[in-house]
Amino acid sequence: MNKRTFIKTASIVTTGSILVPNMACKQPSTSQFSDHFPEEPLTNWAKNLTYSTNRLHYPTSVKEAQQIVKKSSSLRGLGSQHSFNRIADSIHNQVSLKKMNQVLNIDKVAHTVTVEAGVRYGDICQQLEQNGYALHNLASLPHISVAGACTTATHGSGVNNGALHTVVRAIELVKANGDVVTISKDKDGDLFYGAVVGLGGLGLITKVTLDLLPTFQMQQVVYQNMPMSALERNFEKIMSSAYSVSLFTDWRSRNISEVWIKSRVDASSTVSGEQYFGATLATRHLHPIVSHPAEHCTEQMGIEAAWYERLPHFKMGFTPSSGAELQAEFFVPMEYGYQAMTAIEKMQEKISPHLFISEIRTIAADDFWMSPFYKKPCVAIHFTFKPHWDAVQELLPQIEAALDVYHVRPHWGKLFTLAPTVLQSRIDRLEDYKTLLNDFDPQGKFRNQFLDKNLFV
Repeated sequence: MNKRTFIKTASIVTTGSILVPNMACKQPSTSQFSDHFPEEPLTNWAKNLTYSTNRLHYPTSVKEAQQIVKKSSSLRGLGSQHSFNRIADSIHNQVSLKKMNQVLNIDKVAHTVTVEAGVRYGDICQQLEQNGYALHNLASLPHISVAGACTTATHGSGVNNGALHTVVRAIELVKANGDVVTISKDKDGDLFYGAVVGLGGLGLITKVTLDLLPTFQMQQVVYQNMPMSALERNFEKIMSSAYSVSLFTDWRSRNISEVWIKSRVDASSTVSGEQYFGATLATRHLHPIVSHPAEHCTEQMGIEAAWYERLPHFKMGFTPSSGAELQAEFFVPMEYGYQAMTAIEKMQEKISPHLFISEIRTIAADDFWMSPFYKKPCVAIHFTFKPHWDAVQELLPQIEAALDVYHVRPHWGKLFTLAPTVLQSRIDRLEDYKTLLNDFDPQGKFRNQFLDKNLFV
């Protein structure tokens, strides 16, 4: 695998069940609002999945989005195409908001930013910084869209950091009948917590308002080769040692190959020195896989910079296109973090030959009905697999079985095979969510095979 392919492959983002053969994809029509569509459907960014329709709409305004929703019998919103499963798929119509990508307002009284749904995180960070603001966290890759990330409960890392959706203050969406509604934390109570992680089922999100923090500076250091045994008694201490901590491993030799520690400059840190729980401070910038060049990774070596230049693992300045990879990610409650890692490590002979890298992160508890972190802090075990679909297809149920005793749940936008009945049994507010879907979309215009299979069977 060449350097360009791997850099794209190892951009661990922060992402089902059926894959289809790759298909070449043409550029979508440049028409803003028409019935002229590309001859072939799009693929997701990794090209492991080809969508089921070529009817792809690109509205440039809320009014155009309303017209598309009204005239469509069935449709799904399409974010930045970074999901690895069919959560955004439709056999009828897809609507991309990529042309609706503006910052609409930075409110310096309420300390919020309102953006159109097609905005990507990396596109707004510099503008927020220039106005003295920051977001509380970012995913590994800043190229994902705000609306897509929030509706699928995508996350960064940090024991005190909620997932990206936890700073949503309000969303605007187009309902199935074409009406535009705003759902806000300030006025809608519990309904708000059901709507934000809506999995695209309530309507087409057109605007998102996010809470902001005062800007802050960060620095990042990396330690190498931590014995996994160091985590047995110190897992939570290590994972809470800085603002954001990530562990990288290929599960070989009971070894954590890299510990990425991201600290706020204005906060005290428990991390210093040449050694940390048996790991050694790196003396050069590193890629999550040590043998690969780090030129597209955010700066390390304790160099201070703005929050948005340290929170992601990868820089916004390069554009990841399609990468030959498959991604899966599973969440377990924080108290089971080390045991869950041990369960996976026992499978290393099966997993490692098909794996680029795994990342272990933490996410704070929240109150959003469909969030995997509902009422419980979690540990995320992420897998970036090689494009060995036959092998990965066999591995996924084995990984899920090994983690079953820990009440495992999958990332909504990545690969999983967990039985629908098991998944449903682990969603405390599922019936409330289904009632909310029916209230907003009684005819199921925004439902698709993914939602039907996983939540309604």
